[in-house]
Amino acid sequence: MDLVLPFIILVAKIVEASMETIRTVYISRGHKYLASGIGIVKTTIWLVSTGIVLTNLTYLPGIAAYVAGFGIGTLLGMEIEKKIGIGNVIVRIISPKDPEMLMQRLGDLGFGITRVNGCGRFTQTVAVLLLVIPRKEESRLLAVLQQDYPDLLFTIEDISTMSERKGYFGNRRKHFLSSLMGQ
Repeated sequence: MDLVLPFIILVAKIVEASMETIRTVYISRGHKYLASGIGIVKTTIWLVSTGIVLTNLTYLPGIAAYVAGFGIGTLLGMEIEKKIGIGNVIVRIISPKDPEMLMQRLGDLGFGITRVNGCGRFTQTVAVLLLVIPRKEESRLLAVLQQDYPDLLFTIEDISTMSERKGYFGNRRKHFLSSLMGQ
């Protein structure tokens, strides 16, 4: 029976911290209703778990479970968010060589690309390729870039807001559940 209370505290704190991590991501992506709903559930769990710990401040296993649950929950929340793949990212690829073959390859994989020509300090000409892709596609793109084009410089940045256009992602329709999940 001595391990039941710390176990309950640990599980509650893992769930609460995971939800907080995911809620924070939804806030940063502008999904206010989903973030609000998660916040209501998260706060309820927080009140109960924190209340248990505060009423038993001399019970060190409960405090240790609370602290461990926070750390584990944060890591778990980050992994869950990565699996959900909320939102879109912009990928910038800087190529000092002619990028036509790369553009063809990425285009064949279904990625839309915008090319901007420029010059660099150490090279006369560079091509900057811009791709706006769903985060769920990020790992697929990275696998191609890292395996077949390891010398290219690229950056990836989250997009918090973007105008909605069907043409960006092959006219894919959003399903109701995807819209609810902020995707």
